[in-house]
Amino acid sequence: MLKMAVLLSGSGRTLDNFHERIQAGSLQAEIQVVVSSAADALGLEKARGYGYPAFHAVGNPAVNEILGRYDIELIALAGYLKLYQPPPHLSRAVLNIHPSLIPAFCGHGFYGHHVHEAVKARGCKVSGCTVHFANEVYDEGPIVVQKCVALEDTDTPDDIADKVFARECEAFPEAINMVDYKGIDYFWDRA
Repeated sequence: MLKMAVLLSGSGRTLDNFHERIQAGSLQAEIQVVVSSAADALGLEKARGYGYPAFHAVGNPAVNEILGRYDIELIALAGYLKLYQPPPHLSRAVLNIHPSLIPAFCGHGFYGHHVHEAVKARGCKVSGCTVHFANEVYDEGPIVVQKCVALEDTDTPDDIADKVFARECEAFPEAINMVDYKGIDYFWDRA
């Protein structure tokens, strides 16, 4: 069972998903701490409601100082909108979810609704999400899990976002469980 930190910037929908699955016994992780880049993030309020230590921190040094107080094996970026640089001993232990099928619609500037708008503008017939390890370049670390969704011509960017988020709720816990089972090095060593 992985000891996990969750970094977020917004509403905490992914944190909700993690918490529900941990409570149900289907996610092999323990959340040790939640950190937000936004002081007013709803995700911080939710984290405290669930009983997790929760903090606001700006910048990598401040985030890493907080994480240093806890026994962390994995860092989950759950809608964290900053390029995160972990401490050296956790440099390969940062897992991110991206709302497209990498390598499509990824990299600097492609996050959240920007991705779904680009998918719609391109007329894509499928989209999805990718759970991958993060490194110093946006969306370039080893891929752990990808999930696909079929799109209709009538789908709006909001429709696409809803479809993709539903798959994210499956993909991120699945990826964490795979990392728990196979180990972090397995994914880096095969890349």
